[in-house]
Amino acid sequence: MLQQLSAWSCGVVSFRRARTTVSPLVTSGIYRLSRNPMYVGMLLLLCAWAVFLSAPLTLLGPLAFVLYINRYQIAPEERAMHKLFGAQFAAYQSRVRRWL
Repeated sequence: MLQQLSAWSCGVVSFRRARTTVSPLVTSGIYRLSRNPMYVGMLLLLCAWAVFLSAPLTLLGPLAFVLYINRYQIAPEERAMHKLFGAQFAAYQSRVRRWL
């Protein structure tokens, strides 16, 4: 659990170091490994909770989270980033995976 919180805090620290809000393109720190480290942290917490509950059906929660986040959060964010940053975002997208 501490590791998931650490991944989330690394994302926040990267934004603060860049002295920016969440809208600009940050490619350093944890964002060199994942385009969405905060979502990865949330997914890991959901998986840990499912394992803790020891019920196979609880794994549907993390699956639903990934499907929802990909479609309704990440896809719109990436369209906006393409509009704002164009080729710079496309280059970042080609070298850094969406999740891990």
